[in-house]
Amino acid sequence: MELKIKKLHPKAILPTYGSAGAAGADLYALPEGDPIVIAPGETVMIHTGLSMAIPEGYVGLNFARSGLASKRGLAPANKVGVIDSDYRGELMVALHNHGSIPQTVEPGDRVAQFLIMPVITAQFIEVESLDETERGAGGFGSTGTK
Repeated sequence: MELKIKKLHPKAILPTYGSAGAAGADLYALPEGDPIVIAPGETVMIHTGLSMAIPEGYVGLNFARSGLASKRGLAPANKVGVIDSDYRGELMVALHNHGSIPQTVEPGDRVAQFLIMPVITAQFIEVESLDETERGAGGFGSTGTK
């Protein structure tokens, strides 16, 4: 799939895949300006300097980079960032520090991984009742009990 990307800043870095089998492409902090210090419990919007034209019928999803999240406690504040196909603004990452010490994001650091996926749009139909299942209305933890 070809994905049209516009650099909003001349030094912006296009997403890259870390290996041939990588599902997500790395997104980079805009490689200009000062390092950004994220305090414990703080969320900072990280600029990428990129915008893109996601085709209709697809969605862009920003996920945490596993090493950044597990080793430094930095992950998207909204867990998964959703970029709709009609959005044309700058792609930014709301990076949250879940740890107990300040973390620094350097210009050009990899800050998230981006996946593009197909979207199925539902037609919501109101009904009076739903079909019965063995689980029924059992909620959180109901399938893990003895």
